[in-house]
Parts: sequence; structure tokens; C-alpha cells
Amino acid sequence: MSIIKIVADSTCDLSMDLIETYDISVIPLMISMGDITKKDGIEVLPEEIYKWSNKTGQTPKTAAPTIGDAIAFIEPFIKEERDIIFFGISEAMSATCNIMRLAGENLGYKKLFVVDSKNLSTGIGLQVLRAAVLAKNGASVEDILKDTNDINSKVRASFVIDTLTFLHRGGRCSGVAALLANTLRLKPEIVVNEGKMVVGKKYRGNIKSALLKYVQDRKDQLLDAVPDRVFITHSGCDSQVIEDVKQYLEDLNVFKEILITRAGGVISSHCGPNTLGILYISK
Repeated sequence: MSIIKIVADSTCDLSMDLIETYDISVIPLMISMGDITKKDGIEVLPEEIYKWSNKTGQTPKTAAPTIGDAIAFIEPFIKEERDIIFFGISEAMSATCNIMRLAGENLGYKKLFVVDSKNLSTGIGLQVLRAAVLAKNGASVEDILKDTNDINSKVRASFVIDTLTFLHRGGRCSGVAALLANTLRLKPEIVVNEGKMVVGKKYRGNIKSALLKYVQDRKDQLLDAVPDRVFITHSGCDSQVIEDVKQYLEDLNVFKEILITRAGGVISSHCGPNTLGILYISK
């Protein structure tokens, strides 16, 4: 067992296979649907969120873990006297990183290191897996934190969204903008930039053609990416679309691993179904 424990929050969107393979522990964020609050990925899944949202016309509210949950989460690793490196969703989007810091302070534990990923979804996952590999290979905490700092700004995370309905329900775009985009069949690209979400290109047409154009537009960046791995992360897309995107990435002959993951409840509740993104680290 490594003395270093790599942990993350549920917005990292890593599959259970990856979590188990790399010995990563994940603390869930909270998702509130009306008066009911549940833990992301444990007590609620995206399909339930979509059903509730479509029925009520609302988007669930998401929140950081409670301080009590955060303390309970890290206590077992503290008892083992392990160095804990936590990767959290961008601090510009959530208080999760701060909650983890407060948990460490409440317990008086000096070997908890909190990393603001400045990202979301598998933009966090890329950093988590890299740190887990380093820990498994015997790297020190200092080496892992330095490597994380070096690549933090090089993580490229973006998504194309099929409909603005869910962003509108969550107050992230106006009703007029959502109606206009949906009427004109616009598929906006959302890019993570310095820890915040900004609008990139706008694609037109059906979601399949929009997603393939989006991936093709990234060819030069993908050819200059760190070859270890690339993520295809989606919120419930047609399997053939996912396979077409994967085939395009395979034909580039760049990546050793092409990993496909399903976005969890927090990400899905804001972007809605049929969203897909390509996430990688630039050289």
C-alpha cells in the first residue's frame, strides 16, 4: 500500500474500473431535487435527474459535501497516517476544496494537501490519474504536487451541448438565448478557461454532425497532446456517435489510452443529455 492516498470529488467523472484500478477514493457532492438532497453517484444517477428536471422544469441545485461528510471521509486515511492529496472541482465553481481544507484543519492534520484542479469532470480525472500513477511508482508528495502544478494549466476540457434547456433551468443562460439556440439548432461548445466555463464555438445541425465537427476542429491540438491518455466523457450519447469519435481519435495514432466515461450527476444536471467532450493534456 502506498503511503500516499489520492482522493477526489465525484465531479472527476472517473469510471468505477478506473477508481478501483488506481486505488482512488471519491467523496460525493450533494444534489438537491426540491426538498430532497442526495449524494452524487451513490444515491442518485443522471437518469433520475433528467426525469425529475423534465417533470418539474427545474434543474437540481448542487453543493459541496458537508463538513461532517468531509471529516468522515478523510479520517480512515488519517488513522493510517497517510499523506492525502485531494483533487477538487475548480474553486471558481464550488466550495468543495475549501470544505476539505476545513476538514483537515478541524482534525489538526498537516498531511492533507488540497489541489484546486481549476477544472471539472475528467479535466480533474486526468490530473487524478496522473498523480495516482506517480504515487504507485514511488514519487514523493512534493514531486506529485510539482507535477500537478506544472500540468494544471495544460489540461484541455471542453464539451458540446445538445440543448441549452438545462443551462437555462439552472439560471446559466436566458430563456431567450435558450429558445433561440434550440430553434436554430445551435450546439454551443463550453470550454473551461482558468477554472471557469466560457462559450467557445457554436455548431449547427444535429448533435452527431456537431460533435464530429467539434472533434475534427481539435485535430492540431490533439496531435500536440501528451500521449498518455485522452477522455471521451458524455452525459448519455448514442453509442454510435461515441464509437465514431473514438475511431477518429484512434486514427490520429497519438494516444496510448482512449478512455470513455459517463458524466456523473453534478455535470449531467447542468449540461443535460447528449453532451460530449474531449479532454486531454497539452504538451
